[in-house]
Amino acid sequence: MTATDHSSADDRTLVRAAQRGDMAAFEELVARHRDKIYARAYSMMRNEEEAVDLSQEAWVKGWQRLRQFQGEASFGTWMTRVVINLCLDQLRKQKRQRTESIEAMDEESGGVERQMPVVTSNPTAGLERAELRQRIDRALALLSHEHRTVLVLHEFEEMEYKEIARTMGCSIGTVMSRLFYARRKLAALLADLKKQD
Repeated sequence: MTATDHSSADDRTLVRAAQRGDMAAFEELVARHRDKIYARAYSMMRNEEEAVDLSQEAWVKGWQRLRQFQGEASFGTWMTRVVINLCLDQLRKQKRQRTESIEAMDEESGGVERQMPVVTSNPTAGLERAELRQRIDRALALLSHEHRTVLVLHEFEEMEYKEIARTMGCSIGTVMSRLFYARRKLAALLADLKKQD
């Protein structure tokens, strides 16, 4: 298969070629799915730098594990799962570090509240759609990583409860209650942010 064939080949053909060691075929897959994988990492991490790092790490892992890819799901879905798992690992790590640093921060600064980001109001009205997107972004950033993750997986990835439970390593009941609280919390945060704007 020559490089020119790659752009017209479907994902399945490219995966088979890449599994035989064809790097150009894998590069074509990266080019096709790069934006989606980055977007998923960003929606979970809320940080551009981390999203770039984790999506790059996902592609490295994808190349290393390509032989394990059986094709039960599409290649894009498989890669999305790889990046979601990396994000979950990173969020767990951060949560552990944050718990340790909150105690230290408390002593140093006389309260965590002073360390919280200040939400400034936007003086220009009219860009309702963009503003709503920003507001949703800000509200998502304020959710705990468990609540944000369950919302992202269910609302954006359209994963079923069973699949979310497997990905997050918890029961279906836990997924359902997290989703319920996450939606309620998101609605309350959006209402608060609307008042502040």
